[in-house]
Amino acid sequence: NISNGFIFVQKPTGTLQYFVQAGAYELPALGVPYASASATTNSFYGAVPVYFLKLQAGKTTQFEAGNLPTLMGAESTFTYQNFNIERGLLWNQENAINRGFQVNQTLGKYFSAAFSWNDGYYSTRFNWLSGSMTFTKGPHSLVYDGMGNAGKTGFSTAATPLLQNNSSMHTVIYTYTKGPWIASATYQYSNVPTNAKIFIPKGATTNGFGAYVSYAAKCGFSLPGRFEYITQTGTLGGSDASLIYGPGSSAVSFTATPTYQKGGFFFRADFSELHAMNFTNGAVFGPLGKNGDQFRAVGELGFIFGDNIVKK
Repeated sequence: NISNGFIFVQKPTGTLQYFVQAGAYELPALGVPYASASATTNSFYGAVPVYFLKLQAGKTTQFEAGNLPTLMGAESTFTYQNFNIERGLLWNQENAINRGFQVNQTLGKYFSAAFSWNDGYYSTRFNWLSGSMTFTKGPHSLVYDGMGNAGKTGFSTAATPLLQNNSSMHTVIYTYTKGPWIASATYQYSNVPTNAKIFIPKGATTNGFGAYVSYAAKCGFSLPGRFEYITQTGTLGGSDASLIYGPGSSAVSFTATPTYQKGGFFFRADFSELHAMNFTNGAVFGPLGKNGDQFRAVGELGFIFGDNIVKK
C-alpha cells in the first residue's frame, strides 16, 4: 500500500506565502484497525489534506488560514514526519488537521507562540481554541500545548470522533538534542465532560506519558525507540465514556524503528508491542476483541525528492 504519495507546492518567501500538500496517505496508529490509503484519504481529509495561505506581517509575526496541522502533541500526522511509522497511544487522542486561522509570534530570543481558532477534529464547526508556547535554549526545548472545544458538537465522522471533539487537552513536551541524539518526554491530559444533550451521559479523563529517543549514525542508520503509557478514569463495566478500551482501561506500548537512509531513499521497519489492561471484552484485539496483547511489524520503503523553481 502507499503510506505517503504526496506532491508539495509551496512559496516560503515574501509577504504572501502558500503551502499545498496533495496526494494519498495512510494514518497507521497502534491499537486501532489498519486502513488502506484509499479508505483513509476518502474518509478523513481528502486528496489535499493540508493547504494554507501565510501572511508574513513582520519579522516576528505570521498569519495563516486554511487546512492547518494541529498544534497539539509530540507526533505529527503523516508517517514521514515521525521517527516511528505508526503513531502512538497518545496521538490516538489528539486531532491531526483542522480548518482555521492561526497567528505565529516570536517572543524575544528564546520564546515562540502560536494561537488558533479552528474546527477541532475537522468538524466544520469553528468552536475550538488552540495554543502553543515554546521555550528553546541550546539543546533544550520545552513546549506547552493546549486546546479545547468552547461549545459543543453533537455529531461524529471518521475524522470527528464525538468524545474527543468535545474535549479539552493539555500537553507538556521536553526535548533534548545533542549531536546524533534526540530524546523527548511528554505528559498529556485530556478531559471529556458529561453532556447528556450530545449523548455523553458520563464523561472521562485520560493521563498519558511518553518517552522517545533516537540515535542517528553517520553511515545513514538510525534507531528510534518509543515508550508510552495511557490510562483513563472509570471502572470496568462502568458507564464512563470509553476513550481507550473501555472505562478504567489502560495500555502500554513499546516501539523500535530501525531506519536506513541514503540521500532521498530510505527503508525502515516498526516493531511494536501493545498491552491493554482492565479492558472491556470486545474492545481490544483478536476475532472476538478479547485479546489484550498485539504485536505488529510494519515496513516502509520510499524516497523524497524535490526541485526549487525561483522566479526573478
